Amino acid sequence: MANKYWESMRVMLGATPRKSQPAEYSEEAKTIHFYKKSEKLDFDALRIEAHAHQKKGVWLRRRWITLLVINLLFTVSFWLDIQILEGALTASRFLGFHLIDLNSALQVMLAHKHIIVNLFIGTGTVFVLWLVVGGRTFCSWACPYHFLAENAERLHVYLVGKKKISDHTFHRGVRTVFWVLFALMAIITGYTVFETISPVGILSRALIYGPGLALGWVVLLLLFEVFYSRRAWCRYVCPIGLTYGIVGVFSPLHVTYKLANCHHEGECKKVCEVPHVLDCIVKGRAPAAQLDIGADCTRCGMCIDVCPSGALTFEIKGLRRIM
Repeated sequence: MANKYWESMRVMLGATPRKSQPAEYSEEAKTIHFYKKSEKLDFDALRIEAHAHQKKGVWLRRRWITLLVINLLFTVSFWLDIQILEGALTASRFLGFHLIDLNSALQVMLAHKHIIVNLFIGTGTVFVLWLVVGGRTFCSWACPYHFLAENAERLHVYLVGKKKISDHTFHRGVRTVFWVLFALMAIITGYTVFETISPVGILSRALIYGPGLALGWVVLLLLFEVFYSRRAWCRYVCPIGLTYGIVGVFSPLHVTYKLANCHHEGECKKVCEVPHVLDCIVKGRAPAAQLDIGADCTRCGMCIDVCPSGALTFEIKGLRRIM
């Protein structure tokens, strides 16, 4: 059990997913792999089936509606002065309960070089929330930049497919380096440098209080992702995703992979923002008949939407599958 959590953390920090040794495979997994070796699958037919399933976009619609409602509720509360959800994503108050972004609180305490007790009141609720539903769920279900970047990604994929541009990747460990750098800058300068350039805070404040010059930085990021590197900010820079990922290591909510159902057509990895977490779907690689996808998963549900065989589902540990 401890090894599973450590592997999830290791991969999230940028390491390559470890390939299990034959001795580590469960007997059930060995049996399934044995029978799969003789399977003759029509992958073209499977891709057509997967594409048809993708059009349904069940989890995509649910996620976009949730994300838009959360962010627009800030705007409506401010402009109508109804005090339902006040503030912005970095620090807010929902029906009187204080909510403070964990990464923002960490940056502030590092800048001030001491623990600020009042911040724990707001971070406690947020910590429990993302611990329960999975830390990086914040990225795909609440972050306004994720919404824009996800749509910019569609244009990037289209341009790559037309051979107009090529995608450039970086080592995933760069994100960990940036996390450390932003922490050091806060300590050295006494200023929350990351909060100044964070597209999450910029977009959240722009939606509530109106646009400003800082939106130009967000546009530059999106252009970089469209024409140079797919989802570069989320994959290689943003410390928020890493902070919440660490919180969600022990989350009971996971995307669960069932080996027996998988046809290994690979459609799930094509749509995944963090495809390394789906390394287990490669034929012959899964060491167990059922696996929980690691903590770096954003729980966006895209892989579930495109899987034609139900091999990937949302499940709450010890309870049941979520529809």
